[in-house]
Amino acid sequence: MEQNKALLERIRLFVLDLDGTIYLGDRLLPGAAEFITTAKEKGRRVLFFTNNTSRSPMEYVERLSRVGIPVTREDILTAGDVTIHYLQTHCAGQSVYLLGVPALRQSFAEAGIPLTEEQPDLVVVGFDKTLTYERLEKACVYLRRGAKFLATHPDINCPTEAEPIPDCGAICQAITTSTGFVPRSLGKPAAETVELVEAVSGLPREAIAFVGDRLYTDVACGTQNGACGILVMTGETTPDMLAESSFSPDAVFPSLGAMAPLL
Repeated sequence: MEQNKALLERIRLFVLDLDGTIYLGDRLLPGAAEFITTAKEKGRRVLFFTNNTSRSPMEYVERLSRVGIPVTREDILTAGDVTIHYLQTHCAGQSVYLLGVPALRQSFAEAGIPLTEEQPDLVVVGFDKTLTYERLEKACVYLRRGAKFLATHPDINCPTEAEPIPDCGAICQAITTSTGFVPRSLGKPAAETVELVEAVSGLPREAIAFVGDRLYTDVACGTQNGACGILVMTGETTPDMLAESSFSPDAVFPSLGAMAPLL
């Protein structure tokens, strides 16, 4: 308990996951709102970061507001934002064939990323709930013809109130099985995510904690990149998964609500 309290006391920014951490479906998880309120009262900053690219940042603003957590666009970052920043920084002017929902396509277009349906420089895969076999086939063809392969994030499943559903990582595994090509994944746990959070917050990574329900994204993003990785047991991770994991969290809590008294 004292070790966890000391760890939380040095954190100035909590980067909170959404699905499985703040809410499941349209249900706010117990204690989530209380933690956010307490953190702000104690002078800490809160940023919401989701790997889920099936919605736009403004849709997340609206969704959080609906469950009683008022936020602005500046409070939200997604794996789509990290991917756009990466493309602007490292692949400026290169054309992209994107597997993504209309909201992600719009975000790319508004950021000036050249989208194309023919002979792209890169194939970028997101959490595409509009995916068709034809588009999956074209992605494989373009990779075989030499396009580079990027993924917005590596998550295999997205938690829902009913059952987990296939996420970006599952789509990428189908492509990898067909082509043999493995994508470079951005979003959590990639170093590019921590770099972007540092840039927008102005804080060093040692003062930042990534909090979420997944070991291989939320926790690993912190522990593998010089920040802090905190696991909450309200989403994907089970006790058996934690016991067998190669990713060791800096701290484990039953929920966000359990963290609030230690701030």
